[in-house]
Amino acid sequence: MSETFLQKVTAETRERIAAARANGYLPKLRKRAEMTASQNESGRFRHAISRSDSINIIAEIKRSSPSKGVIRAGVDAAKTAKLYAAGGAAAISVLTEPNHFDGSISDLVSVARSVDLPILRKDFIVDEYQIIEAAAAGASAILLIVAALPVDEIRSLHQIAANFGLDVLVEVHDSNEFDTAIEIGADIIGVNNRDLHSLEVSLDTSRQLIERRPERVVMIAESGITTRDEIVELCGIGYDGFLIGETLMRSTNIVETLGGLT
Repeated sequence: MSETFLQKVTAETRERIAAARANGYLPKLRKRAEMTASQNESGRFRHAISRSDSINIIAEIKRSSPSKGVIRAGVDAAKTAKLYAAGGAAAISVLTEPNHFDGSISDLVSVARSVDLPILRKDFIVDEYQIIEAAAAGASAILLIVAALPVDEIRSLHQIAANFGLDVLVEVHDSNEFDTAIEIGADIIGVNNRDLHSLEVSLDTSRQLIERRPERVVMIAESGITTRDEIVELCGIGYDGFLIGETLMRSTNIVETLGGLT
């Protein structure tokens, strides 16, 4: 995922949200989100991915990606979520971006109705509309990407999510972005091992950035994690959880593969 791509998809997302706002549905969506937030347990996602007595995997539903192309076409999100739950996932990530990842908010809705696990809405969040939409759909958390937005926007969206009872996974790729995450008050930081420019993946990113971890911040390693040995190593240096998508989505036996990682 190059920086050019990030700029492109962020601009596309803003256009899509502007069109969604024009339909006048936001007030009704907000009411549903507020009702859902009042019924949900605050901090559920953070608790699930920071347990010290287990391997905490955020299992991702992802049909395709710009870097890998089609990963698993025609996936039934609800059925996959049930397999993830059976395999011992701590939480589920649902990629909802439609143009490049073949996702949708309806996937999140179906997953929320199918399993009793915390759900992360993984998307290019640029507007409060998406946060309200996520809360109304049953998400427990959202993703904010430091590289995608100015600091003030990230801080504002982080606060809006908190107002709806959502945890926020703040994604970083380097030390400068890590400092930004700390500056805005992030208490869950995801280190993405994929370089934004070269698209190469290296666990060295996770190995290096863990040294900057403040106390009480939950740390998640993302991208390029394929084996239990890698998970054990990253656990040993301080990571609390692991976001894994492609390895699981390509598996012919998801429950077995996930069980082998946990």
